[in-house]
Amino acid sequence: MRLSRRAALLGAATLPLAVPVIVRAQGGEPIRLGALNPLTGAGGPYGPSMRRAIEGVVNAVNEQGGVLGRRIQLIGEDTQTLPDPAVRAARKLIDVDKVVAIMGTWASAVTTAVAPLCWESRTMLFTVSGADSITKLPHNGWIIRTQPNSTLQITKLAEFLGERGAKRIFILAAQTPFAEPNRIILEREMPRYGGSVAGQVIYDREKTTFRSEVDQALRARPDFIFLNGYTPDVTIILRELFRAGWTGGKVAPAYAVNARLLESLPAEVTNGTVTWAPSPSVESPAFKRLQTLLNTPDPDPYSCQTNDHAALAILAIAKAGRAEAAAIRETVRSISQGSGQKVTDVPEGLKLLREGRDINYEGASGACDFDEIGDILTCPFRYEIAEGARLRTLRIG
Repeated sequence: MRLSRRAALLGAATLPLAVPVIVRAQGGEPIRLGALNPLTGAGGPYGPSMRRAIEGVVNAVNEQGGVLGRRIQLIGEDTQTLPDPAVRAARKLIDVDKVVAIMGTWASAVTTAVAPLCWESRTMLFTVSGADSITKLPHNGWIIRTQPNSTLQITKLAEFLGERGAKRIFILAAQTPFAEPNRIILEREMPRYGGSVAGQVIYDREKTTFRSEVDQALRARPDFIFLNGYTPDVTIILRELFRAGWTGGKVAPAYAVNARLLESLPAEVTNGTVTWAPSPSVESPAFKRLQTLLNTPDPDPYSCQTNDHAALAILAIAKAGRAEAAAIRETVRSISQGSGQKVTDVPEGLKLLREGRDINYEGASGACDFDEIGDILTCPFRYEIAEGARLRTLRIG
């Protein structure tokens, strides 16, 4: 593992990362993979765990002798959850480190900025970003997305809100690539359940107060407010909704209302807030191994997905018989969907491939089946509610 200087310095302030080591070639130069994760910024609660999930796969493969007789070298950088630092980090990974794949971009604005660098340089990009616009870019197959797109996510949200009897939804949305598309999808879906979108305010998430935005939402007299932002801004908005006396429904993405947010606010401020998110494959052997690796009973969806990013990249290289980005692009679907033998463990998959067998990889995040533009085809969702500074699962499905 070779980490950026910034990432190394951040180790004391975030979850522990692997100790950097020098990877020496074995049977040739190492195969270089890039990890581009949000170690700091709005995605900071997830980035270190996402990185460790990637490391776990790489270490397991290297312990078994690598792939194609070569070890894997993982080179990590921090996006800071901002486009400009992410672009600089991606350029280093592509131009200096010569990685064949970049794994784990999180924020949609970051992935949107990094994606052109990847397809122009013919570098494979694996992402957990959800904005519909990402896979509609002219990437020509250089993007694989394990996160459900916005259409699927908001469709499932509308279904859930409809079940809870929501009739008027007001959206408070951070200025992001998914803000306006999410409104359009929700406006289209809510009438199926007798509901509607009462309005939307898009805000600058760097602000320190959102009282005027909250007042606009309350004037619309909704029964649910959709907090479509990130943890720092949603924290402020929840506090201001409480001060304004709001007692109606609150719903937010699970990546915004997480354990860190619940710890930072009194329970009476967050109680009743509903969250939804893609659910990992909790019964999968891959998920159980990740629980052990990360030392947690509940690995987040993004760590599960980046664990699968590394698995998909390595198995695709092994299937193709060459360590090139184009090989990943050409073979990633042939090792993750179809009639091959189901595998959840990368070393096992490598063994079967060496024997000339076909495989169908299913990982910690679930079935890794992708359509022609790189979007994940199927995914269950988990719905939770904040109660007493904790999240209680309502249902998974």
